[in-house]
Amino acid sequence: MPANALMIQGTGSNVGKSMLVAGLCRAALRRGISVAPFKPQNMSNNAAVADDGGEIGRAQALQAIACGRALSVHMNPVLLKPESDTGSQVIVQGQVRGRLNAREFGGARASLLTAVLESFAILSKTADLIIVEGAGSPAETNLRRGDIANMGFARAAGVPVILAGDIDRGGVIAQIVGTQAVIDREDAAMVAGFVVNKFRGDVRLFDDGYEDIIRHTGWAGFGVLPWFNAAHRLPSEDAVDLARPSMAGGFHIVCPMLSRIANFDDLDPLAAEPSVRLSMIPPGSPLPADADMVILPGTKSTRGDLAFLRAQGWDVDLHAHVRRGGKVLGICGGYQMLGHTVDDRGGLDGASGRDRGLGLLNVETRMASDKTLSKVTAVHCASGAQIDGYEIHIGQTAGPDCTYPFSTVNGIADGAQTKDGQIAGTYLHGLFSNDVFRAAWLKSIGVSSGGAGYSQLVEDTLDQLADHMEKFLDVPAMLACAAPVGK
Repeated sequence: MPANALMIQGTGSNVGKSMLVAGLCRAALRRGISVAPFKPQNMSNNAAVADDGGEIGRAQALQAIACGRALSVHMNPVLLKPESDTGSQVIVQGQVRGRLNAREFGGARASLLTAVLESFAILSKTADLIIVEGAGSPAETNLRRGDIANMGFARAAGVPVILAGDIDRGGVIAQIVGTQAVIDREDAAMVAGFVVNKFRGDVRLFDDGYEDIIRHTGWAGFGVLPWFNAAHRLPSEDAVDLARPSMAGGFHIVCPMLSRIANFDDLDPLAAEPSVRLSMIPPGSPLPADADMVILPGTKSTRGDLAFLRAQGWDVDLHAHVRRGGKVLGICGGYQMLGHTVDDRGGLDGASGRDRGLGLLNVETRMASDKTLSKVTAVHCASGAQIDGYEIHIGQTAGPDCTYPFSTVNGIADGAQTKDGQIAGTYLHGLFSNDVFRAAWLKSIGVSSGGAGYSQLVEDTLDQLADHMEKFLDVPAMLACAAPVGK
């Protein structure tokens, strides 16, 4: 029997498509359905390493967890990782294909449809149901020619669409009705219905507006979904969600929001710790003087964000923090920044050049053409705790402080730290998701771990999300919209 498929598209970015897909995936799984997520094209610097090699967007990794599935590169065949305001690294089926600016990508999208449909066909052989997530909005008619992310994919693969609108930002009636008004008839015919997402307050107050949407569009309504308060417990893919609540603990960890911040979900388990207060510091704000630790996160552009960090004055704040005895941890690109130099005269990570680092670790980084991309099991040198994480970077770092590594991976040193442990760096992502390591690391800096197991917290929250959707949306009717692949 062919798999069935259903697609969630949105009236805009950040309307909650990823959460809706994750919730539907978990709802289907709990019905005993073999289900898998799929996103034809994604744009994010928050990536995960798939079990079959390569990288995919973090949202699809979360959706795979909701499905009870291993991660596959075919869940997100085209991933764009922005390196500047106008250019991105292009990942196709998990591997780097090259770099394109926005205009060049517009011309290349149609050629990528072959890879997208190939991955969709491969994934469809492994599950009974595929739930697809769109990107941005089908109402962006200037992008319709060659589209592979929304209606271009839906039409090519014959996948019915449910359109999600975001009432929290206002104008949801115009969002949904206006989408139908501007897309062509053939695209509109793919839409099976709509949902209204992120409602705050008494949903009955929107009854008249809900009926107006049905009257204007003729589309079926599947319900109004109230705001899901526990959404902040789930890993986020979009940097616009970084200003999320953290526990009001006594130990203050701060993290500057770099312009190309990547894999920032590394910090989510710390945010869930009752003893930790995690503050994400936006551009234009100083690093707080009461910080106990500063974490420099990953970045898609180490040298670019090193310049950005200096432009905010964060380098001055960071050195003052160190003089006060504060601790610093750099992760991946943040680790590279902590050294004396970042050498990219080959132009592998942006414009060619060699920049002075922050000088807090006695190491130097040279960018190399080979990209390290792997899941790893490491051992934390200070505590002996095991770390199941992943590496995703270009560049090699070496120097005297590597004599004191952060961890070892199959006996090979990873990272570096000062002899007193005040400054440390590592290439490991996902390290704090390990409950035993996280507790050991917090203990080493004088903090007790009181949080629940992080993986279980994510699983429980996915169940709560599915419960929330089952309560307010007609989930059976939504799942019934799925059509056989290839029909």
